[in-house]
Amino acid sequence: MKNLFIILIIAGTLASAGCKKDFLDRAPLDSYTNAVLWKSPNDVLAALNGCYSKWGGSNNGYYGVFADNNSDNTFDQFPWENWLALSAGIATPTNTGYSKWNYSTIQTCNWFLDNVGTTNMDATLKARVIGEARFLRAYEYFTLSQLYGSVPLVEHNLTTEEANKVTQTSKADMVTYILKELTAIAPDLPVSYTGSDIGRITRGAAIALKARIELFNQMYPECIADCQKLMAPPFSYAIYPKYVDLFRQPFADNQEVILDVQFKASDNNFGWARNMTINSLGGYNSIAPTQSLVDAYETTNGKTIDDPASGYNPTQPYQNRDPRFAATVFYPGSQYSSKLPYGFYYDPISASPKTLDHWGDNNCSPSAYGLRKYTPVIADFPNMDQVGMNVILIRYAEIKLMDAEAKIESNKIDATVYDDINAVRRRSDVNMPVVDQSKYNDQSSLRTLLRRERRVELAVEGLRWFDIQRWKIGEQVMNGQVTGSLLGTVNQANGAVTLTPGTTIKVGAPRVFDPAKNYLWPIPQSEMDLNKNLKQNPKY
Repeated sequence: MKNLFIILIIAGTLASAGCKKDFLDRAPLDSYTNAVLWKSPNDVLAALNGCYSKWGGSNNGYYGVFADNNSDNTFDQFPWENWLALSAGIATPTNTGYSKWNYSTIQTCNWFLDNVGTTNMDATLKARVIGEARFLRAYEYFTLSQLYGSVPLVEHNLTTEEANKVTQTSKADMVTYILKELTAIAPDLPVSYTGSDIGRITRGAAIALKARIELFNQMYPECIADCQKLMAPPFSYAIYPKYVDLFRQPFADNQEVILDVQFKASDNNFGWARNMTINSLGGYNSIAPTQSLVDAYETTNGKTIDDPASGYNPTQPYQNRDPRFAATVFYPGSQYSSKLPYGFYYDPISASPKTLDHWGDNNCSPSAYGLRKYTPVIADFPNMDQVGMNVILIRYAEIKLMDAEAKIESNKIDATVYDDINAVRRRSDVNMPVVDQSKYNDQSSLRTLLRRERRVELAVEGLRWFDIQRWKIGEQVMNGQVTGSLLGTVNQANGAVTLTPGTTIKVGAPRVFDPAKNYLWPIPQSEMDLNKNLKQNPKY
């Protein structure tokens, strides 16, 4: 595997050891090498930062934001962004679509762990940095094993020859390994950090990832136990009062975030803000919400739109909906700010001139819905190509929903199940009604509620595909034609929407989903060619 072998040079600055040394014997002033590294705690921290840099790049940050394009939540119209083949169910080993088969982060962590033991440093600090690196490696293995099933398990730095001979470890054994790693490192990690260390791996992050993996593998008592740990001292996580601000960069470091990928404002974050926003704001609409996601949001009285008591009006479908809908989706007739017209879609045939976004136009949403989550206030981003936007990977609301789900699946339903779900529904700017216990009063009904609540609360946070995969609902939600809004017009003076019944927008080609195949991704053929020990996933 070509990605298993890595030569890492970490940018930094080293002071010269003395003024009388021969010029050619001096340590390089612009880089670290193994010959001069590992001499001090500062060297170790610089090397560890290299692990974070690998982990926080496109491998995780990009995946966490864009991965719902491989689900029924959103659609990416651009073939070069590599989600179409996966979401359509037509990916192959030679046309894999977006690939996560990349061991560079793992090998960087292995390089760090193979060498850090030689440094003379405080034992507590050494245990902490080792724990951080082991967590980053474990997170990578979690993602790899979820997407591909059996994958190579590598714990030490490899040569190219060694890398091309490794074999795969079963998914079950990978789960056992990851949980063991997280259990071992959690006590060595701090509960929190201050100053420039904020964003490093905490004890809570290790326990939270462990709980997620336990839930995904039906280890319900263990999941409940770990969720309960995070709800009690020494942890002080809490539901952030405002859902819309939770994802804004000015409020990034808040009490709900357990794990995120952090970036400096000067970094070019893969153009994330531009990719996510609508065309009339200079964006590309790479993440277009689907009608299926829109329909999942309840009305403000806590009823689903198919309930006659909901008050849902199909000709005015955006009125009186769960506030998380407007915080997540930019829809026809909504407005980004008072300085901009109501938008954003006209009928693409009759509208003239085309001054705002239109579904189907170049760089405009194919579904007539745009993504608002992450960029609800464009003024937050003076430069949309260098946004420095932190990407949340685990937050406390997920812990509450995991605790509730594990109890529901264990059929141990008590008041805490409702408390968990209500805590997420009742944050101040959402303020949805508490769960109707007369309607949701058994395992089956609560399972339906919980799954809908996860979908709308965690939309476009990279978890929907994992939920489809573990609930085995791909056949129901990943087959057939993806749709968007009805066609219609928007009054730019007041945002009034007039929609035309029977004009549902068709988004892309119909999808196909083979349950014997598509719950796992294909291993790239290039890797299979390099390493004959690898075995391809079924039906690829």
